[in-house]
Amino acid sequence: MTICVAIFVKKKIAMAIMITEECINCGACEPECPNNAIYEGGAEWKYSDGTSLKGIITTLDGSELLADHPHEPISMDVYYITHDKCTECVGFHDEPQCAAVCPVDCCVDDPDYRESEDELLAKKSFMHL
Repeated sequence: MTICVAIFVKKKIAMAIMITEECINCGACEPECPNNAIYEGGAEWKYSDGTSLKGIITTLDGSELLADHPHEPISMDVYYITHDKCTECVGFHDEPQCAAVCPVDCCVDDPDYRESEDELLAKKSFMHL
């Protein structure tokens, strides 16, 4: 008698992390991010901040720009996370460190932005040569 066993592997679909309006601007999250993807409200962000990216880069979506090019702040009032640099700490830690240290639990999954673990690892490799 032969027994057939099917194993289903669920591919992890991750969500980017976002900071909600409940943020108290304590700043605990910012130094914990291995990608420097967290910025204080009103601060411009750059691909080069906290990464090995320099000069002209080709982003993962295929556009070319200077790594030091400043991008508009995503939030003016509270800390924010740029999706372009957030890897949810994949490849660095077992869980997003911003969420682990946030005293008010405002670092949460962003249901409007989803990436696979492979995409997050590719982003990590892109930023940290």
